[in-house]
Amino acid sequence: MSVRVGIVGLGVMGRPMARNLLAAGFPLVASTRNRAVLDELAAEGAEPSASPREAAERSDVVITMLPSSEVVSQVVAGPGGVLEGAAAGSLVIDMSTTHPDVSRELARAAAERGVAMLDAPVSGGDVGAQQGTLSIMVGGEADDVERARPVFEALGTTITHVGPHGAGQIVKACNQIVVGVTYAAVGEALVLGSKAGVDPALILDVLSGGLAANRIMEVRRHNFLERTFPAGATVDLHHKDLTIALDVAGSAGVALPLSAAVQQMMRILRAHGQGGLDHSALVTVVEDWAAHEIGAPAPGAERS
Repeated sequence: MSVRVGIVGLGVMGRPMARNLLAAGFPLVASTRNRAVLDELAAEGAEPSASPREAAERSDVVITMLPSSEVVSQVVAGPGGVLEGAAAGSLVIDMSTTHPDVSRELARAAAERGVAMLDAPVSGGDVGAQQGTLSIMVGGEADDVERARPVFEALGTTITHVGPHGAGQIVKACNQIVVGVTYAAVGEALVLGSKAGVDPALILDVLSGGLAANRIMEVRRHNFLERTFPAGATVDLHHKDLTIALDVAGSAGVALPLSAAVQQMMRILRAHGQGGLDHSALVTVVEDWAAHEIGAPAPGAERS
């Protein structure tokens, strides 16, 4: 591949995405504050860089995959940031989950320097990032989306141009609403069925074969049944995403009562120091309310 790609942010999502870009043959320049991760990727063929600015100086396309709008703004437009190093005509793709207003502001700042920018958040979680099967929702100019398509194809299987700058982030907010509410619904179903005496594994088997089937029950089955919640997408990050969704909804005059309830459930986990757990840990809030853990014996109920 002749296009040199820089990637800034090598966390749970960024690291497997970087590996997929290397596997697709892209020359890759990597930037992160975690030296051990940078050394690991360098051993796999990536070129390490000392800063976002340096990554941009050495790349045609720069991807950011970062934890918050504030960090994205700093890394892209702050001192030593991507825009200081990006040459006119280059392309910056923010694949983080960012507030749409921030995406629009950064796109304007990039345009002033002759740099194109896309907001292209993703869905599919850590599993999708590892397997290269992410769903990518893109906001920005159509020509820039086509320029980025070969890069996107190394990372995902569903690539959709959803509208102008900021539109990708709006669709991601919609995605996070559905994901969050689904986690809560699966949690309620499993706790109800388990406390009433039914094997939770059988509940998942049945629901997965009918209208209630969803990707969450497939990917996080082990989390629910074993009650283990190693971080994929964390409660902290999903709470942040729902905060964005609720803020956008407020500006648009849209009521989101279910999203607000799920956000508060996540806030309970954060208040108990559990924000770093995978967002499937939402089920434990329902367990606490029911005084019952999934799979525990249900007093007075016979298991089917």
